[in-house]
Amino acid sequence: MGKKLAICPGSFDPITNGHLDIIQRGAKIFDEVIVAIFNNQSKTPLFTVEERIYLIEQSTKDIPNVTVDVSEGLLVEYAQQRNAHAVLRGLRAVSDFEYEMQITSMNKKLEPEIETFFMMTNNQYSFLSSSIVKEVAKYHGNISDLVPEVVKDALISKFK
Repeated sequence: MGKKLAICPGSFDPITNGHLDIIQRGAKIFDEVIVAIFNNQSKTPLFTVEERIYLIEQSTKDIPNVTVDVSEGLLVEYAQQRNAHAVLRGLRAVSDFEYEMQITSMNKKLEPEIETFFMMTNNQYSFLSSSIVKEVAKYHGNISDLVPEVVKDALISKFK
């Protein structure tokens, strides 16, 4: 079968400690984790793709089996190109479940060979989303325990 490779997809605008928690835990289970930035067309990102790559690379630099990549198309097509058979997703609350279930069901229909693994976020991050972090940062609230240091600095400079 070769290496166990998982894709951890998202827009990561920006990466939060909740994302990082899932990536770190996934990196202990899979031989390799690719953090794949997918541009969600329904969202207007605060950070450019290049900035997001940099922030994720800096945030994960101590995890040797994590790499960062970008994709435009369908997740299942990307997973096939990378020869990955697993998708890693974090679940915060019941509200995430229905959305994730729809996506997973569609992915399974498109490519039955790809399995999705859900990890429950640690309770301390169950409320955390990139949107909430951006909102708090915009009004100069304290985000230091919500995001990696490099992301905090980037958000502070965006909202100067």
